[in-house]
Amino acid sequence: MIKFRLLLWALGLMMKKSAKNNPDFREQLQGKDLVFQLQTADGAIVRHYVVKDQQVKSKGKAHADPAFSISFKDAQTGLAVLTSKDKNAFMKGIQNKEITLSGDFKAVMWFQGLAKLMKAKKKK
Repeated sequence: MIKFRLLLWALGLMMKKSAKNNPDFREQLQGKDLVFQLQTADGAIVRHYVVKDQQVKSKGKAHADPAFSISFKDAQTGLAVLTSKDKNAFMKGIQNKEITLSGDFKAVMWFQGLAKLMKAKKKK
């Protein structure tokens, strides 16, 4: 459980750093003004991320009105999916009903593209 909480916190730091240092990442933030959150299905672990002015900030609590939420069945599932080397882990999680999405699905797709940019920058 603590590992998943730490991963969500680290994700916020990585996005903040990518927004400063990665021009492709920053370009994807252009014109975006939204809040999204990642959490366990029971809400025991939740972190929301604020995207505004080409920056990303995060807070370790639920947001009243996120553009979208990604809920993982439990902390172990969230940790496994978010750290998986399998490019299809996210889709498999949705198909297996271990991940549920709510809100703006277009924004979820945008976030998936953003996450790929973050990973691509890290590999260099």
